[in-house]
Amino acid sequence: MFQTALQSLLDTKTDARYGGCGMLNMHIFLVGMAGAGKTSLGRRLAQNLNRPFIDTDQRVCDMLGMQSVNEVFSSLGEPFFRNAETGVLIDLVGQTPCVVSTGGELCTFSDNVTIMKNHGVIIHIDRPLDQIMSDIKTDRRPLLAGGTHEDVIDQYNRCIGHYRAAADYRLDNSKGFVPGIKNLTDLVESIE
Repeated sequence: MFQTALQSLLDTKTDARYGGCGMLNMHIFLVGMAGAGKTSLGRRLAQNLNRPFIDTDQRVCDMLGMQSVNEVFSSLGEPFFRNAETGVLIDLVGQTPCVVSTGGELCTFSDNVTIMKNHGVIIHIDRPLDQIMSDIKTDRRPLLAGGTHEDVIDQYNRCIGHYRAAADYRLDNSKGFVPGIKNLTDLVESIE
């Protein structure tokens, strides 16, 4: 049943994306490395656009009644978490367009990218690796828990090509939050 529903979504393109209805009728999916600024920029963008904000990691935790992604990973495992992420995307398809901050590895799965492309626009929040490394708290990231800066570099190198390939647009988030949110808001408004 899940595969049938997933295939239906993969085969369906919304009128909003392909019918020229404008940005206000599409989800805005923010992809990028953990620590790139997806959640902080996404929350503010949602406020600026008067839209709901969804963080896929938080939505999975809320659905499962768990406090953190680390708890989901340790209790149920990474494969379960990845399926739940896809479930969140499927659930969003029928909802009011919103700003969605995605988990750092969500767009490494082609079905997820297809769902996002068919039902919204994908913006890669790109931040230099040295800035990410100065901010990231590896203990809050299940794939990096107990890891080193080399692990962050490895994850970045493993994922950066996926972000770039999936994205419809790229936002340089190297200048800080205030310029980042201004540039992101301007970018989204220019798409409309």
